[in-house]
Amino acid sequence: PLPDMHMMVARPEQWVKPMAVAGANQYTFHLEATDNPGALIKDIRENGMKVGLAIKPGTTVEHLAPWANQIDMALVMTVEPGFGGQKFMEDMMPKVQWLRTQFPSLDIEVDGGVGPDTIHKCAEAGANMIVSGSAIMKSADPRSVINLLRNVCSEAAQKRSLDR
Repeated sequence: PLPDMHMMVARPEQWVKPMAVAGANQYTFHLEATDNPGALIKDIRENGMKVGLAIKPGTTVEHLAPWANQIDMALVMTVEPGFGGQKFMEDMMPKVQWLRTQFPSLDIEVDGGVGPDTIHKCAEAGANMIVSGSAIMKSADPRSVINLLRNVCSEAAQKRSLDR
């Protein structure tokens, strides 16, 4: 398992060491929360973790692009961060498509409103990592929802590799 710490905090720099000590394998921070992403990326790596970089819906993907070759995963938020159960913002999918086109081997994650009704859009846009909370937790059959999400992402990734 990959314990990814998705840090939706101000001053994410202060939590790098504590999360590394706690056993995190990956530290994901929001680009909007730091003035020096390069230094933070370096610190995360020096503490033995992979780097995830998240952007909120109002942040253009071009702001993430300069860091894409230095990170392990890009996270496109498909809701405004803060609480579960929000409606999926389909207009974030062009960001995912652009990242997949520009950085084909980068892990791209989507978070917010992802479930059986929206997973196809995410996977087809190029997301290969999914965060799904409410859709799973509120389901009568969480295992089948997880399997559906996993299968749709796997099939889309296979199709992309065949199309190359």
